[in-house]
Amino acid sequence: MPGLLDLIGTIGGAVLNLPGFLGLAAGMATRNWALAAFLGAVIGAVTPVLLGGAHSTYVAVTAMEFGVSIAVGLLAGLVGCAIRHKGATV
Repeated sequence: MPGLLDLIGTIGGAVLNLPGFLGLAAGMATRNWALAAFLGAVIGAVTPVLLGGAHSTYVAVTAMEFGVSIAVGLLAGLVGCAIRHKGATV
């Protein structure tokens, strides 16, 4: 069972890494809420596979990292879509 500090570090790392940035960019690319959430979740699911763990030392990516990355990507996609909706009305 991971501790609270490990969970907060994982969330912060996901927000500041590719799931946060690419999820936000994917959300800003569309005005459809469902598509933005889907794209963000897909980016969140693919990112730990490509960049997670040290592949040279075969460090496994935990289920918590996958869950946090998917959640952050989904929320970032929705925030990006909200930015696009609000920015388009100005």
